[in-house]
Amino acid sequence: MIRRHIATFAAGSLLITLAHNTSAASKTYEVWEPQQAPNYGDIGGMTVMRGSNYDEHWERWSYPLGNGHMGANIFGRTTTERVQITHKDFHNEGVYQFGGLTSFAELYIDFDHSDVSDYRRSLNLNDAIKHVTYKHGGVTYTREYFVSHPDNVVVIRLTADQPGMLSFKLMPEIDHLGRMHYANDGRTGSALVQGDTATLRAHHDFFNVTMEGQVKVSLEGGSLTSGMDKPLSPFIQVESADAATIILAVDSNYELKPSVFMNPPEKKLTGNSDPHEKVTAHMAALESMSYSKLKANHLADYHELFNRVTLDLGTQVSKQPTRLLVDAYKHGDKDPYLEELMFHFARYLLIASSREDSLPANLQGTWNQYIYAPWSGGYWHNINVQMNYWGAMSANLAETFEAYIDYYQAYRPQAEKYATEYVQEFSPDRVSKEPSGNGWIIGSGANPYYIPAAGRVHSGPGTGGLVAKLIMDYYRFTQDKEYLREVGYPAMLGISRFYSKALQEQEDGTLLVYPSASPEIRVQSEAQRETMKQFPWAKEAKRGYYITKGTTFDQAAVWESYKDALEGAEALGIKDEPFLDTMRREINLLDPILVGDSGQIKEFREETTYATFGLPNHRHISHLCALYPGTMIDSKHPEWQAAASKTLDLRGIETRNWAIAHHMNTRARLGEAEKALEAYQKILAERTFPNLLTWQPPFQVDGTFGSLAGVVEMLLQSHEGFIDILSALPKAWDEGSYEGLVARGNFTVAVEWKGGAATQLAITSRAGKQCTLRYQGLEGATVTDSDGQPVAITTGENGLIRFATKLGETYSVTLSE
Repeated sequence: MIRRHIATFAAGSLLITLAHNTSAASKTYEVWEPQQAPNYGDIGGMTVMRGSNYDEHWERWSYPLGNGHMGANIFGRTTTERVQITHKDFHNEGVYQFGGLTSFAELYIDFDHSDVSDYRRSLNLNDAIKHVTYKHGGVTYTREYFVSHPDNVVVIRLTADQPGMLSFKLMPEIDHLGRMHYANDGRTGSALVQGDTATLRAHHDFFNVTMEGQVKVSLEGGSLTSGMDKPLSPFIQVESADAATIILAVDSNYELKPSVFMNPPEKKLTGNSDPHEKVTAHMAALESMSYSKLKANHLADYHELFNRVTLDLGTQVSKQPTRLLVDAYKHGDKDPYLEELMFHFARYLLIASSREDSLPANLQGTWNQYIYAPWSGGYWHNINVQMNYWGAMSANLAETFEAYIDYYQAYRPQAEKYATEYVQEFSPDRVSKEPSGNGWIIGSGANPYYIPAAGRVHSGPGTGGLVAKLIMDYYRFTQDKEYLREVGYPAMLGISRFYSKALQEQEDGTLLVYPSASPEIRVQSEAQRETMKQFPWAKEAKRGYYITKGTTFDQAAVWESYKDALEGAEALGIKDEPFLDTMRREINLLDPILVGDSGQIKEFREETTYATFGLPNHRHISHLCALYPGTMIDSKHPEWQAAASKTLDLRGIETRNWAIAHHMNTRARLGEAEKALEAYQKILAERTFPNLLTWQPPFQVDGTFGSLAGVVEMLLQSHEGFIDILSALPKAWDEGSYEGLVARGNFTVAVEWKGGAATQLAITSRAGKQCTLRYQGLEGATVTDSDGQPVAITTGENGLIRFATKLGETYSVTLSE
């Protein structure tokens, strides 16, 4: 993977220009609660849901920590603390029989502190540290928890304000082993303890994946004993210590490489090294590292990412516990502070669940306590995994998307195999025998061990185009030519080669994808079946999914991919690739956007009035991917924008968290600020737990990440070739500021506004490209560099200004009165 330090000139340089705005930078963002999490036994509160043991108390009350590789959910209890551990590598067969995320381990810590006062637990988003403090027996007890990315460990620090008063019993165990709520899922395990270190080993036979975790307790004062309560149940007992540090390291025999996708399940990890030596060496390397050093490493790593961006919506930090803040919001007290807090919480979760050397964020980020994760905890490519990264680049966290880029590069050989099989089945006369000649394609439900074929059941091959859009956007935001040459452009060329072979010419000369499906749309009635009979190519597939040709979802994906491939070729100066002419010809024959009799964007070509097929309030708005995250429906096509708005009105937002987030982004893209805010507020009021995790149900992280993208889209857009500030600013956000958001071309942007109008604007150029801005009042604007020297500008139509930039320079834009 090619990686560059894309944030060399990050938000800090903008603070020079907007130095008087210190409120956003000085705010401490916390999710906090003065009450303990409910304690309903080991797992508690069970109902069966889609094959998963569902626990709303884990979802509502635990606080998530993570480092991309693994996640920890912390409850903060004072009798028996629970720290639940997920590692992305650990998968069983899952409910869909192609693999599913499963929980790895639990750390239970018995304190037996039942009578406590002054209790407070909090998750500090500025530092990614969970805190618990309370008094018991006249002693103040304090805990700190974090999951370090640089040192790849879970760290727990326990202290008492009086010497010798810290006693506890640590009891680590393998999750769902010996306490099964279902028939055994195929896992086995072992546990042992030697002195201050306990070792847990778990194995699942479906993928032959082996996990090992080693947990070590280091004391300051006091004494330590250890042993086994029973098989698989080690313990470490601490008595009369001043302080203690608990460190957990976890690893597996999983390796991300093409063979993991191409081999049968039982052979995917064949030849990989056992994790024991890796974990043992890792723990040995940490032997001499103090808690303060571990914490300093963690903070330096995390702050470099989190501190790049500030956003202040003119609010004060709420004095209410987060639970009460959310509850008040549900009942009509729409405090913009919660809207601001959720934005930062989403950035925190993205850093915690996706890093440059980890697997991508999955449907639950990196947090799952269940034996079978809901919807497999996978990478669903008909919108969900892409939504995880919609805001990554614009929110100045592009490195988090590198996890997916590595994942794509590993699965691409299998994706090329699927593309060849698809072309052999549907266009056998067009099969290429050249290596990679048929391109690549991916279906919807994937995971770290498996990717599916495309286009045969509920989602058309536009799934690959949704991936490709992000792969190209990484270049647009970073301007990394080396990445474009070695990863981005080959990806765009490959997906486009596949699409060219998936297109079938019609009698009128148009080129349509066949087979084609708009994600998860089913035939809903006998009347719809009767309508289908008019179209001999339409059919009802397994489970009632509607299969046709040329859905807007698929046609738009082809258009976007061709456009991006051509743009990539131009950026690299490539002119001798014959396929470029094929794309230039075919892109004009796609006819991707049609307006129906209800004034709507048609989802299906054979559609007349709205919802001729499917449900009128269906959760997916896949035909509007051409608007967002796509770029085809834009201000150059106002009639399409009007039809898109009408479609959103007809669809409504009585839907799931991630689907509401898609509405939010499309409304923002249309400049419909109040309706974008309405969608955001609906997520907060109706789909947000007291710990700020969002649900559909159950908990899914994509809605949170989608709202992150939506907030940025309301404040900054750049998809039409210019930087558009305060692009969909609602009236409720009358005053505020942001710094460090990123526009395409790799510009970081800082804006202050009052009365709904910008008062200060600064741009930092991180690639030295020409800057093009649009905002009311720019016609008479002046631009100066960091030395106060005037910069030559040219004025374009529609209030645009342009000026040349230098790499690393910050420019102040003075708006006319």
